[in-house]
Amino acid sequence: MRPVHLHRCAPAAMSLALPLLGLATAVPAAEPEDELAEILVTATLREQRLDEVPASVTVLDARTLRDAGQQHFQDVLNLVPNLNWAGGTSRPRYFQIRGIGEREQYEGAPNPSVGFLIDDIDFSGLGMPATLFDVGQIEVLRGPQGTHRGANALAGLVVVRGEEPDRDGGVRIEAGGGDFGARSLGFAATGAADALDSAWRISVRKSEGDGFMENAFLGRDDTNGYDELTTRVKWRWFAGERTRLDFTYLHADIDNGYDAWALDNSRVTLSDQPGKDSQRANGASLRLESTAWGGNLFTAIATYANSDSVNSFDADWGNAESWAPYVYQYFGRYARERTIRTLELRLASPDAVPGGPVAWLVGAYAQRLREHGEDRTDGTWAGPGEEVWEGTDELAHRYRATNLALFGQLDGYLTGDWRWSAGLRYEQRRAHYADAGLIDGVPRSSRLSATDRMLGGQVSLAREFAGGRSTYLSLSRGYKAGGFNLGVLAEDEEEAGALRSFDPEYLWNLEAGLRAPLAAGRGHASLSAFYQWRRDQQVRTGRQLDPSDPNSYEFITDNLPKGYTTGLEAALGYRLLPALEVGGSLGLLRSRSGRAVRVEEGVAIPVPSREQAHAPSYTAAVHATWRSARGLMARVDVTAMDSFYFDVPTDHDQKSKAYALTHLKAGYETGRWAVHAWVRNLFDEGYAVRGFFFSNEPPDWPQKLYTQLGEPRHFGITATLNF
Repeated sequence: MRPVHLHRCAPAAMSLALPLLGLATAVPAAEPEDELAEILVTATLREQRLDEVPASVTVLDARTLRDAGQQHFQDVLNLVPNLNWAGGTSRPRYFQIRGIGEREQYEGAPNPSVGFLIDDIDFSGLGMPATLFDVGQIEVLRGPQGTHRGANALAGLVVVRGEEPDRDGGVRIEAGGGDFGARSLGFAATGAADALDSAWRISVRKSEGDGFMENAFLGRDDTNGYDELTTRVKWRWFAGERTRLDFTYLHADIDNGYDAWALDNSRVTLSDQPGKDSQRANGASLRLESTAWGGNLFTAIATYANSDSVNSFDADWGNAESWAPYVYQYFGRYARERTIRTLELRLASPDAVPGGPVAWLVGAYAQRLREHGEDRTDGTWAGPGEEVWEGTDELAHRYRATNLALFGQLDGYLTGDWRWSAGLRYEQRRAHYADAGLIDGVPRSSRLSATDRMLGGQVSLAREFAGGRSTYLSLSRGYKAGGFNLGVLAEDEEEAGALRSFDPEYLWNLEAGLRAPLAAGRGHASLSAFYQWRRDQQVRTGRQLDPSDPNSYEFITDNLPKGYTTGLEAALGYRLLPALEVGGSLGLLRSRSGRAVRVEEGVAIPVPSREQAHAPSYTAAVHATWRSARGLMARVDVTAMDSFYFDVPTDHDQKSKAYALTHLKAGYETGRWAVHAWVRNLFDEGYAVRGFFFSNEPPDWPQKLYTQLGEPRHFGITATLNF
């Protein structure tokens, strides 16, 4: 195991975090009324207090989401250590936890490394509906979730939970506006249905904006704008003293433009065919919990999700005037319709207690995924005085996969202070893929099938000390199924066949952690260290088959023999004064991919091991929130991220630049109403969220780095009314 070199990878992050770590001894003990609220984690097989979970976890509660966020999970993502996301879309869809995760899915069957659930509904790889209005909690579990989620949570799991129905009733109305044409309106209401012994909740939010790009060719500033509608309906039926049934319906209509790439990497585009990044999703979940069977907890969770998405773009990023006297016009469109059905059944004994029997849990899981896709690329090309060439590639593909799993977990105490846990999951995945289309004027079709049988799990040992401190040591094994590369182009069928499938990956995670309350409950701190080693590591590579055709850039997933990641994750929350709370987080990461080969002009060139893509060596965040007894409030957030490689070494060695962002929020709050002014990216820092290195400019076709920029300085006002 190689050490994490703090002096090399995180000087800026440490300068942000170390002053906060000293607060534990600098402030006297708090009064009981100043204690921070207890945090519960719901994403594990058993609901647990945060200090009981033998894993590295970040929980963002409702107040944090309101104070630090504005519209979307994207706003608070940098608060989570060792979590990153890849652009190429209008909202985050593809996440990386500890440097592991997808960066795009223009091509390829759905096979996520990071699970993403919204109220139990599986939106892995489709995270755009994760808006923040009326959301009660977001939980991020880092490391493989081999016992609970299996194949779709190799790197970790993100769980978004909406606010729950409340019998006491209430209504919330929120309206906001800002620069770049930003405007939003939200409505939420909850109450009791006494005749049915139940409670309900409904929330609706609509937000629009022009986006942060200007199209100089079309004279428009809204080609990269957003138009997002989310609706959530919840119903909770108290079927008896020991039985509860929860129903959730989610509708999202994300109709965003996509014109995010400029030839000079600025915020001014020249495209004559702006694209779109849309997702219309409907999902539902039904969750039954009952202790009517001898005090054992029976849980049944059934979910359904249907998502239609379109990602399209002007592939040459220019117009006729840009390329004259050449004729150069390309456009790409990728449409997906995905349906996911899941059923999970669990039976669990009561929680383990010191001196009591071993607690047990058994369960079964089934998932059926179907996806229909249609990819189309259009191109026009001609040199000066040459005949115009026009071409269209079309590919229709169908994919279906069935996952079946059995899992179990045992929990107990060795002594009154030592707690242990062991879990195991066996999963089988059967996948089928077929495509048909016209590529380079030649009809093509293929049919592929695969069956993977995988085994994962975890063992952990934890100890509780006096004063609420605890520590843990865990070893877990996660897995990710193999899959298919869609639409592979190659010089011959033998080469294409070798590239069209890849094998499962396995990830071992050894982790140790420490959690401690500070100053009689006035704060809390946590620290974890981990080492992860990967076998048959899946890597997403790309290659451009024709320098004069930007749509010939092809994504391929392949296996490398091994890789590893190691690092630290720390978090702190502290009530410095009755009116002032401070906190922060720090993630340190060192990663290595296995040795690979890059092919240039038909020649295989060995590539040395190096950091994984989208795996910055540090992420850091600090914040301070002040609330006076008279209703005034203010919050400042500073987040920082080190540079990272945009892609794996078989593609290129281009990196982003390190950056730090500052966000401010201030306002006046009462029990009935509140108004807040906010500014994000106060110092207008320029930073990239995705980069591609390829040829796109005639006549010389130089390879060049093109980047998608993150949001610039953005400000506005939000007003809220509660009654």
